[in-house]
Amino acid sequence: MFFDPLYFKLVLPGLALALLATWLTKSTFAKYARVAASSGLTGAEAAERLLASQGISGVTIREHQGFLSDHYDPRDQTLNLSPEVYGSRSLAAIGVACHEAGHAIQHAKLYAPLKLRTELVPITNFGSNFSYIIFIAGMMFHSPMLFKVGVLLFMLTVVFAIVTLPVEWDASRRAKALMVRAGIVTPQEQSGAASVLNAAFLTYVASAVTALLTLLYYLLRSGMLGGRRD
Repeated sequence: MFFDPLYFKLVLPGLALALLATWLTKSTFAKYARVAASSGLTGAEAAERLLASQGISGVTIREHQGFLSDHYDPRDQTLNLSPEVYGSRSLAAIGVACHEAGHAIQHAKLYAPLKLRTELVPITNFGSNFSYIIFIAGMMFHSPMLFKVGVLLFMLTVVFAIVTLPVEWDASRRAKALMVRAGIVTPQEQSGAASVLNAAFLTYVASAVTALLTLLYYLLRSGMLGGRRD
């Protein structure tokens, strides 16, 4: 598969989109990391205020190592912010922190797509780790059964990537509206913080596109879409 021209022909657009999204996210974050919010709040303080504005308590906000490794973990209700976000007073940091707080709000309000994504995590991890191995084994041994098992396992990755899109979009939507309402940023500053979230969302779109194109490759190579198996 790794030297298959068909694979690169199909998946290359997704990989190109992923590279563009990564570059755009980093450059947009760097741009607004140099712009301080007039409220003087750090990313951690902004997330705390956003949650308080919605009457949400019990969420632990802590610093987490890794560049832009920010995430909310619904299993232990922790909002983990990277060093570039946790203590920074920039619009970029506030945008990211409020986005993650948006996930905590989703959790508190029982947002169904977030619940579904959380439940998909363990089986998706299994599928993504073993689908390649099983699919390649099917190619080596010319086994239609292994082909189908590999494809079905990879479908879990595709489903996860698609479910992630509304979850991330909704978290950003909540953050954009509430950060102004809670007095975290002014209406004029909101566009800068929102730009970071818009760029970051493109990375999830790229991930979903790449997953779908990879699934298409699997289906063609397995013969399940009328292609031929090599």
